[in-house]
Amino acid sequence: MPEETDRPGAGCPIRGVLDRIGDQWSLLTLEALETDKKRFNELLREIGDISKQMLSKTLRHLEQDGYVRRTVYPEVPPRVEYELTELGRSFLIPMKALVGWAERNHPEIIRARLRHETV
Repeated sequence: MPEETDRPGAGCPIRGVLDRIGDQWSLLTLEALETDKKRFNELLREIGDISKQMLSKTLRHLEQDGYVRRTVYPEVPPRVEYELTELGRSFLIPMKALVGWAERNHPEIIRARLRHETV
């Protein structure tokens, strides 16, 4: 079994966290789970343009890191639900701050990109 320090980003807490939640799918998945538990297909519909494979991979990573809890109910067919853990809920606070900052500054970022393209 690999040592904890052998994993990518293990020596740097910032890199380790950003590697997982820094992509668009993780943020959108966490946001979709903010209000309630959801099943896989509900998440797929709510997020929209994510593939089944990418959603599955994203949920697996978020579960591995403790942001999301996966519950399998012993029914036929099996029912699986995803929900935020306390850690996942606590991340919504800085995530919303980041999203708000991006929304407020998006026009300036676009202007900067346009200036850069004309140089």
